[in-house]
Amino acid sequence: MPSGSDHDNASSLSPVDGSAPVDSEAERETVACAPVKSLAGARLSGLSGVALSTAAPTIQWYPGHIAKAERSLAAHLEKVDLVIEVRDARIPLATSHPRLQRWMRNKQHLLVINRRDMVNEAARLAWDGWFRLRGQTPWWCDAKVGTGVKQLQQAAIRAGEALNARRAGRGMKPRAVRALMLGFPNVGKSALINRLVRQKVVDSARRAGVTRSLRWVRVGQDLDLLDAPGVLPPRLDDQMAALRLALCDDIGQAAYDVEQVALAFVRLLAVLEPAAAAGVAPGLLERRYGVAVPVLRAAIVDATSPNSGELATPDAAHWLLAAASRHTSGDSLRMGQRLLDDYRRGLLGPIALELP
Repeated sequence: MPSGSDHDNASSLSPVDGSAPVDSEAERETVACAPVKSLAGARLSGLSGVALSTAAPTIQWYPGHIAKAERSLAAHLEKVDLVIEVRDARIPLATSHPRLQRWMRNKQHLLVINRRDMVNEAARLAWDGWFRLRGQTPWWCDAKVGTGVKQLQQAAIRAGEALNARRAGRGMKPRAVRALMLGFPNVGKSALINRLVRQKVVDSARRAGVTRSLRWVRVGQDLDLLDAPGVLPPRLDDQMAALRLALCDDIGQAAYDVEQVALAFVRLLAVLEPAAAAGVAPGLLERRYGVAVPVLRAAIVDATSPNSGELATPDAAHWLLAAASRHTSGDSLRMGQRLLDDYRRGLLGPIALELP
């Protein structure tokens, strides 16, 4: 088992998301879209201007195996030279852990954006530029087919070359670079490791909580990887980020109400549709399920504000019931699960739930 480490300067990025946490019970029960004259007028910069409530109970998930893994991280971090942070391309900010900088300290950092196949090229380029403007080089991967994995391996090995140059200067022998693969549950860490090793050495599945303990894996002669369980903050204060995690299946399903998350997804799709980079095709749900999303309209009367006019919001509840009647014998829970599963499997197309 590796021991000891050399410390390197880290290139880092702090997550920035203006979505306000939902604190009060009254706020959680509010079902509304952006307070604008139409959905097309919603400000889509990171969706920070969108007041989208889920009408669901607060999403919280911190199972015992994650708490145990975090307690083990401190000892193992002393043994690694490099932290490979993996995020989900559909929600690169929501899958940024707030404790990352504390864990990394002075170690090198590689940012991996996995599931690049699940967003369109416009979203990828927008995020790539956003990260680079902040001094971070993102490594875009698709662990499912291996895209970008070789480039990631070469970047990790280059970090090891710098490490061994310093070791040689101290009269020490070269060794393989030791890297910790870290990220939220179900962002594809284990799948990336299997691609790097070119065989299945760790369990991997598209659901949260498969990896439950830390394990070292040798990748050739130049790289040792430490596979860690997905880690989450003990409390998810940003409930919009928590909703995105639920939609992408990056959090355990026991944490949320499937029907309510499906309703929130219908509303979110309507908000995202005007932004071409998001990848939501006009009339997507009607084309896929044969049921149009009705619109609720309400008058906004405010003589002192230019926002007076009409507020249009999608009637997600009516759509879910109509779709359930057509596809799942009236079972709205099954229809909600089907909608979420279709998105997670890419059957609705590549859709980014966050934009820079």
